[in-house]
Amino acid sequence: MPVDPDPLHDDTPPPRPRWLGWALVVFMVLVVLGVLNVGWRILQPGPAAQALDAAQQAHPERAAGRALVEASDCLRCHGLERHAVGPGFRQIAARYAGRNDAAAYLAGRIREGSVGVWGRTLMPRHPQITEAQALQMAQWLLALPPAEGSVLLNQ
Repeated sequence: MPVDPDPLHDDTPPPRPRWLGWALVVFMVLVVLGVLNVGWRILQPGPAAQALDAAQQAHPERAAGRALVEASDCLRCHGLERHAVGPGFRQIAARYAGRNDAAAYLAGRIREGSVGVWGRTLMPRHPQITEAQALQMAQWLLALPPAEGSVLLNQ
């Protein structure tokens, strides 16, 4: 007579309910749709990109300055509007909008670096950028419309 196996030592797991499989599939579909939605929104041009395009259309000769900014390491520390390590480009444009020598001053800051102008943050030197390139970058920056509600700090 065969011996019945002990049900407590059986290695086969109990069957899972079918609804659990369907719940996992629905959950994964929702996760994928959420990731696609976020990715789609990131790829869409926001108001910051529209402001860049409007500034470039108003001053097409300054497109070279924008290309130099995008090709350099400026975007590591500066955003168009957001304050990351350094101030946003539109904040800089608002602060120096009234200066007659703003383009030359900013070109010098790009090449020589600075500290203490926007707080205790250090801006490194960029000696690899020529004076003409730094001037183009500064002119592009100054052509940006100032940020809404930007606070002008003491110069």
